[in-house]
Amino acid sequence: MRRVLLWMARNRMLRDLVPRLWFAKRAVGRFMPGESMDEALDAAERYRHDGIGAIFTHLGENLADLSEADAVATHYHELLDRIVARGIDGEISVKLTQLGLDLDREACARHLGALAARAREIGAGTVWIDMEGSAYTETTVALYEQLKPEHPNLGICLQAYLKRTAADITRLGPLRPSIRMVKGAYDEPARIAYRSRSEVDASFVSQSVVILRDGAERLGLGTHDVRLIEQIATSADVAGISRDAYEVQMLYGIRTDQLRRLSKAGYRARVLIAYGEFWYPWYVRRLAERPANVLFVLRQLLPW
Repeated sequence: MRRVLLWMARNRMLRDLVPRLWFAKRAVGRFMPGESMDEALDAAERYRHDGIGAIFTHLGENLADLSEADAVATHYHELLDRIVARGIDGEISVKLTQLGLDLDREACARHLGALAARAREIGAGTVWIDMEGSAYTETTVALYEQLKPEHPNLGICLQAYLKRTAADITRLGPLRPSIRMVKGAYDEPARIAYRSRSEVDASFVSQSVVILRDGAERLGLGTHDVRLIEQIATSADVAGISRDAYEVQMLYGIRTDQLRRLSKAGYRARVLIAYGEFWYPWYVRRLAERPANVLFVLRQLLPW
């Protein structure tokens, strides 16, 4: 099921066709509150009384022209201002390919640096760099190394299923990085990535514990697997590490009851809210991360 879903995420014909289908838009409501910035901000408000913050990401990936990257950057600047204006505990997460990485690395770096500077100026927290497929891993890590000294509020996403991640954590250690650890949502070959669930889970826990013990600035646990979160929390408690050093970050619409429960239990918590028109590949990769969600989607398509 996972392999089929990842193939669907890459298929160009399906990318063009599926978003136009009315029942597909109905199903995607499981994971995103809508396509507009207003809908995303309104969704974040619904978590405020639970003490749960938000991370916003505007969906989209590779671009054809640098003017598109300029437009994406402008969109995120507006989003930062509106987060602060509404008093939301919110941050942003950006894909480097949306900021023009494929077209002009230095232009991408300028956009990213400007967003981090603006967020710091207005008190909008961390600007997270999302991680994409393995073809971009080295460039993403290197760009983070370049910009982090000047922009301390930058964070980076690392993927537990990549075998290089342990070395990347060691490499970034001197920077006191902010890291969001996720399992990984792309179809990577066995020579560079763990393929079994047990291996990925073990890597997620062990690398998260290393990040905490090495004194990172911040750790985000990007998983819906409460069992893994509690294993990491136990290791942190034994090591005398405060719960303020890490937080739970779950996607909008997935295990919301558990996110609220963990928040009430004293964990720092955030909901990742994705929005935008270019949702198809992102959405299908989310299904691939947890194929059990396919059953939920099928139920949404039934007429009753």
